[in-house]
Amino acid sequence: MEEFEGSAPGRVTVYSIQGCPHCVQAKATLGRLGVPVCDVDMGRHPELRARVKELTGRSSVPQIFFNNIHVGGNDDLQKLAPEELQRLVNLVKKEPLPADAPPLPEENPPQDAAGGTDGEFVCEKDELADLVGDLKHANVIGSHRRGLTVYKKSFSCDQLVDWLQKEKGMARAEASSTGQALLQKKYMVSVRASGLQEGSFEEGKDALYRLLEDDPNSALNAGQTAACSPIPAAELSLLVRELILKLFSDHLSADGKSVDYKGMLGNPAFDRYCELAVQLQRVELLSLSREEKLAFFINIYNALVIHGSLRLGAPTNMWQRYRFFNYVSYLIGGEVFTLQDIENGVLRGNRKGVAQLLKPFSKTDPRLQVALPDAEPLIHFALNCGAKGCPPIKTYTPQDIDGQLRTAAEAFLENDEACLVDSGKSEVRLSQIFKWYKADFGGTDEKLLNWVLEHMGDSPKKTSLQGVLSAGKTKVSFLPYDWGTNSSH
Repeated sequence: MEEFEGSAPGRVTVYSIQGCPHCVQAKATLGRLGVPVCDVDMGRHPELRARVKELTGRSSVPQIFFNNIHVGGNDDLQKLAPEELQRLVNLVKKEPLPADAPPLPEENPPQDAAGGTDGEFVCEKDELADLVGDLKHANVIGSHRRGLTVYKKSFSCDQLVDWLQKEKGMARAEASSTGQALLQKKYMVSVRASGLQEGSFEEGKDALYRLLEDDPNSALNAGQTAACSPIPAAELSLLVRELILKLFSDHLSADGKSVDYKGMLGNPAFDRYCELAVQLQRVELLSLSREEKLAFFINIYNALVIHGSLRLGAPTNMWQRYRFFNYVSYLIGGEVFTLQDIENGVLRGNRKGVAQLLKPFSKTDPRLQVALPDAEPLIHFALNCGAKGCPPIKTYTPQDIDGQLRTAAEAFLENDEACLVDSGKSEVRLSQIFKWYKADFGGTDEKLLNWVLEHMGDSPKKTSLQGVLSAGKTKVSFLPYDWGTNSSH
């Protein structure tokens, strides 16, 4: 919560979330009025969400109050007539704060997202990390031929065991157990497991191994060792999301319309973020519950979009977008996940995405074990692709994830860029998201419209939609999608 002191007896209260462009624009406008403004971050104070919804009838942010008078969101603020805005300013300057003013959170300074006072990531070093560091500089790793194939930066089981005996003074059995531990902890991966079960480490076999950081892939968090003791996935995704979201917010323009990605790239906090993202390499995924998977992969997807935009630039045409979503990736739990893999493979239950001919994961793909059993339509209102037309971004937690996703859908549908109802023409115009993923919402116009109605908050728009549906023969069309980049460069 951020408060600006002033001599006025009243206050303006703004309910917002970090990284919300409309919130930034509203607060910039309010900051020029010369009145005390109290900013309540709903991401850090979700306990107020139900009360604000009760007061406003809306789930979206920002929500703005002058004393106890609800103005609405940013668009409502910008559309106020000058004389009406001046009346509200005078109210705050001259009238004491009434008893029924909107609530503020209890004073409880939030902890830094990364666990330090300056956002620096601090972790407990894993017991095998130093050993891996020594192995990288030993003469064990090299090129090995098996048949017609050459495996670069690889080593055999016997080579590793011999090195552990000679250089680390281990007994043969201990050295073999250490090799198995390195494999289980995902410090290394099997690159040729002839005659071996997946995940096994046995001497005398023809198998080859490679350090995970040397495994050839294009992941943005590859190329160095994750030296920390594995952090629980739910906790790690929150740290990753909060840190990148703070970076995003710090480089959002004053009008909330563009992001200075070049400035983010040069910020020392981005280097700390990259260190944190490396820890995703060895995170445990198979034990996650459905709720934990939803929160984890939504947070990671949204962070990866920003990271990809920083490293590669935001895509500006159809081909670049195809490449971006099929190329930008993280190494997570020993496997590479692209943006397409996360959205369509994991969160949509391994369904084909837009312009995809095949499902992301084959039947033998180990990542299939992580995929949700069914598509979750609500994820489409939580994933942010970096374009102007995407839903607002925030951080999700496993606790009450379904409620959070329903709130995101409700907030999305409040926006006229997502849903417009024309009662006169018996027409409903929806975001392109509903066209692209129509199968997730029932597959037919009727089921789609019923889904939209069910997930709307109580509002005049919902009443209009109910009227149109009850009249029958409703026409469904789709609104243009704004693919414009939010980059300031």
